[in-house]
Amino acid sequence: MKTYKSGCLICGKPLKYFKTAKPLKCKLCGFFFESNAVCENGHFVCDTCHSKTAYEHITQSAKQTKEKNPVHIAMDMMKNPFVNTHGPEHHYLVVAALLAAYKNVGGKIDLDKSLSKAQQRAKDVPGGSCGMWGCCGAGTGTGIFISIVTEATPLSIEEWGLANLMTAESLMDISRNGGPRCCKRNTLLSIERGIEFTEKHLNLKMEKPQNIQCPFFKNNPTCKKKKCLYYPLRA
Repeated sequence: MKTYKSGCLICGKPLKYFKTAKPLKCKLCGFFFESNAVCENGHFVCDTCHSKTAYEHITQSAKQTKEKNPVHIAMDMMKNPFVNTHGPEHHYLVVAALLAAYKNVGGKIDLDKSLSKAQQRAKDVPGGSCGMWGCCGAGTGTGIFISIVTEATPLSIEEWGLANLMTAESLMDISRNGGPRCCKRNTLLSIERGIEFTEKHLNLKMEKPQNIQCPFFKNNPTCKKKKCLYYPLRA
C-alpha cells in the first residue's frame, strides 16, 4: 500500500483534531483506540501502525552507527522513507540517536538493552502529546535518555532529578520556539539540549555540528520557514 510522509498515512490529507477523544478504528490493524485526530477523509491510523517499520529502522541504525554526533545520527534516521514528516516515531528516535552517540563516546551502557527500554517507554508517549498534554514527546525523549543512562527509578534521588530536569530544559526550548508542531524542529532542539546537558551533568562530550539546516521543510505544509532557526533559507 502506498503511504504518505505528510498528513494522513493513507491519503495524505491534513489531520483535524477534536477537543475530546473519540473511539476510532485503525484503518490498518482494525482495532479501536481513543484518539483526538482523523484526517479530512476520516482515516485513522493508530500510533503502533504509524511507527512500526520506522522503529525497526531506527533501532538498526542506532546499533550500526559509529557516529559520535547525535544530530547526524538523527538526520540519517529521519531521511528513511518510513520515518514520516510528523509522528510518534520521533519520540523513540530522539532517545535512540542520543543513546547511540553516548555509547560511541565511551558511555558505559549495553546499547541493545538500552534501546529495548527506550522503545518500551517511548511507545507510552502518544502522538499529539505536544498539543494535548503540553509535553512534546521529543522533549520527553531526552528525559527517557537520561533516565536510562543513569538507571533512574521513581525512588532515585539525584538520577530522578536529572531525568526530570533534562525533560524540563528540552520542553523550555521547544516552548520558546512556539507552534505549530514540527517533529523535525523539536527533535533537533531536544537533541541539541541533550548534548549540552550530558556534557554538563554526566561529563561525557558528544559531538555537535556547527550549523544545523533542516532538509525536510518541503514536506511540511505548516513549516514556519524563516521563523524556524533550522530553516536553510533564513538569511
